[in-house]
Amino acid sequence: MSSDNGALVQVRGVDKVFKRGSEKIHVLGGLDLTVPQSEFLALMGPSGSGKSTLLNLIGGLDRPTKGTVEVGGQRIDGLSERKLAAWRARHVGLVFQFYNLLPVLNAARNVELPLLLTRLSKKERRKHVDTALSVVGLTDRSRHYPRQLSGGEQQRVGIARALVTDPTLLLCDEPTGDLDRKSSDGVLDLLDTLNRVQGKTIVMVTHDPHAAARATRTLYLDKGQLTTEPVA
Repeated sequence: MSSDNGALVQVRGVDKVFKRGSEKIHVLGGLDLTVPQSEFLALMGPSGSGKSTLLNLIGGLDRPTKGTVEVGGQRIDGLSERKLAAWRARHVGLVFQFYNLLPVLNAARNVELPLLLTRLSKKERRKHVDTALSVVGLTDRSRHYPRQLSGGEQQRVGIARALVTDPTLLLCDEPTGDLDRKSSDGVLDLLDTLNRVQGKTIVMVTHDPHAAARATRTLYLDKGQLTTEPVA
């Protein structure tokens, strides 16, 4: 799923305004972004600069106030909620800072959750789960519960859950923000392999220059606009 010019994501003229009572908060203003197929893009910038907002727009978790968002040649900013949910389930894998694992489910069951929205049989779901856990190196931890896993292992389960549907796009919001350096390096190694070996397109929001250095390109967000230069 890619557009004719090789760009997987195209954001054009996007404004995002949030309303807080009578106040309007302008987060993004006339923003343009192109993400080529198989790129590993890092988004950096100060807190409140709109990095996560931009990630949510690309992933169809939010809608722009103005402008267009196109992924794989399909406009997603105008889809109905039902169609948007179906599109996300098929095309977007999400990785969060705090893992968002359900403590009452073991690793395999947490990874399986996105597949419950599909028509796959139980046997097919199990095969997909086994493959995803193998990719992140956690086959031997599949029956462990989140409390029995380290932070780095929990994040690997989160990545396996994001990968289990073989999504078009992997969106990571501070994926190493809650990890020590060793665990962080392990997660970044995994993302690097997914990008280089499997050709996954990854957009990662991070505050950490060490993490951003692993991406193939870094852009900085400030005052609603993107730049190639670090924000002073």
